[in-house]
Amino acid sequence: MKYLSKILFFALLLSAGISQAQVNNADKQPLKIIYLNKDISTHLLSPELIQSVDISTKKVEGDIPVKNILRVKPIDDSIGDLGVLTVIGQKYIAQYKMVYTDADRADKEISILPEDMKSLEHPDFKLSSQDLYTFSMQVLKKEPTYHNVKSSAYGMKAELNNIYTVGDYFFVDVTFSNKTNIQYDVDQLRFKIEDKKIVKATNVQTVEIKPVYELYDTKYFKKQSRNIFVFNKFTFPGDKIFTIELAEKQISGRVVYLQIDYSDVLNADSL
Repeated sequence: MKYLSKILFFALLLSAGISQAQVNNADKQPLKIIYLNKDISTHLLSPELIQSVDISTKKVEGDIPVKNILRVKPIDDSIGDLGVLTVIGQKYIAQYKMVYTDADRADKEISILPEDMKSLEHPDFKLSSQDLYTFSMQVLKKEPTYHNVKSSAYGMKAELNNIYTVGDYFFVDVTFSNKTNIQYDVDQLRFKIEDKKIVKATNVQTVEIKPVYELYDTKYFKKQSRNIFVFNKFTFPGDKIFTIELAEKQISGRVVYLQIDYSDVLNADSL
């Protein structure tokens, strides 16, 4: 009797384990399928900049022609399952099952949608590129609140419109105006923290900083260019000044400087 009781007990445990395994397997959501063919390139469009990609098979090759587009394509004819594709953005991870199919059924373009994503806390990105774009568009719709931070040279004018803060970021809103009839071809745009008063050229201390994001990649403009530049939050002492330098693509090109005091930075509003 004791022997039969033990057998029954272990049988119940085994049954419970199988049932639990079935429940766990049922809870797992199957990966979304993308259909590939060797004669067609399939493009995955990401709402954020793509940080890394893992293709679990040598049967498929891929590259990133643009920072938010992944292009994949089977190398040869194949049958059925091609493995798993993993895409990691700034704030998400998405996985897909790749399946070989006929050319007329292959996916040509796929958008990586919220339902395909799992949230990812990336230490280098507190805001994704999509977040930065959204906030920049909000800033662009704001009326200028800084009216006395401006400069002019060679028929060019630079004006500070707004400075906003979001978390650990500064959003700097600037307008450049061209008062001449000659198109302005942008050579370089530099952002520097430098000495406010220069006594000797040898004593100049300049720290160049780079934006982590800019709303528009402006190559030229005829009359006016307004743009939003996003920086990691920075500070500097009162004897320094934040300088924006816009230079033209000519030997005798026009250069205009916009200098922003620390007090103007401290007056930034929260967005």
